[in-house]
Formats: sequence, structure tokens, C-alpha cells
Amino acid sequence: MFALPKLQYKFDALEPVIDAQTMELHYSKHHRSYTQKLNDALMKHKGLAEASIEEILGQKNLPLVLRNNGGGYYNHTLFWESITPSAISAAQLTELTQGSTSSQYSRLKQALDRDFKSVENFKKDFSQAAETQFGSGWAWLVEQQDGRLVVGSTPNQDSPLMVDIQLHGRPLLLLDVWEHAYYLKYQNRRVDYVANFWQIVNWIKVLERLTD
Repeated sequence: MFALPKLQYKFDALEPVIDAQTMELHYSKHHRSYTQKLNDALMKHKGLAEASIEEILGQKNLPLVLRNNGGGYYNHTLFWESITPSAISAAQLTELTQGSTSSQYSRLKQALDRDFKSVENFKKDFSQAAETQFGSGWAWLVEQQDGRLVVGSTPNQDSPLMVDIQLHGRPLLLLDVWEHAYYLKYQNRRVDYVANFWQIVNWIKVLERLTD
């Protein structure tokens, strides 16, 4: 059975980018619901009862109830890890973009420079993917099997771990663009939400997910 993961910061820690009320509802209601429904669905799919969430999402012909709720559980878990208070993020970004070649972030910067020409170009491409995702979904930075980094988006709770996703690979960074993730503060201004997201990216987590 899967448990709702513990947040590593308080609900108001990401303000003003994400307000405390949105964080509390998003985590305590939406993510909790996906977790509960995933566990309920696994009671009817006992062959997957001992599988990790990555193994579940990697199944061929994944039942819709597991696709939606397993994806919702996994995507949100990664998302909470991918964001951090702005002061931490700003220090990380400075080290990423201005640090020396001996910086712990140099491997990530080299990969972004290789596949997007610069960190700024990567941010523009990722932002465009988030802004143009039609309806509910997610924007992603993904490491493909050949090591190349690509950006794109998926609808609903689909994940790059799913075998039938064109954007298949190892997720490194993601942004929730479902309306419940931003509507209380930004209303229909998704572009503003996406722009402000860069203030709270946890770059160390992106680096940790990158293959050695």
C-alpha cells in the first residue's frame, strides 16, 4: 500500500509563488485522493500489490484506473520534491549558471548546454511546453535512453514512465499545469504561474535524478 509522502516544507514555504491555501488543498485533498484511489485499485489488481510505483506505471496495457491514480500519485510525489523555497532555489541556480567547472552542478549544466545550447534556452523550451499543454497535464524534462535531454508535456496524469508515451524516459523535472495547481492565485494566467515556477525549482533534485 502506498502512503502520502511527507512534505519537506510547510504549506506557506513557497509563497508568493504558490500560496499556502493552494498548497494545502493540492497536497491534502488532491494528492491524498490519488493515493487512496491507487490503493483501492490495487486491491483488485493483486498481481501488482508488491510492485513499486515505477514498475506499475511501466506495465503494458495499464488499466485506466491505475494509469490515472498511479500517475497522479507518482507525478505529485516527484513534483513536491522538485520545488523548494525561493531562497534555496536562487542559490542553486546561481551555482548552476555561474559556478566553476568544479561545481557540483557542472554535470547538469553541461547536459543542458549540450541539448538546449544554454540553461536559459532550456527554461524557455520547458516554459513553452507548460504554457501550451492543452487542458490538464504536466510539463517535463526527461532523460531518454540514449542520454539525451528533451522537454515536452503529457495530458492528465500520464507520465514518461508509461511505455506508450512518446516522451518516454527518466523524469528529471516536472510542472503541474492542472488548474487546481494554480487557479486560486493566478486564475487563468497560467503564463504567470509558469514564469514564477523558476523561482522555486529544486535544482539539486534535478541533478540527483540525472544518470551518472
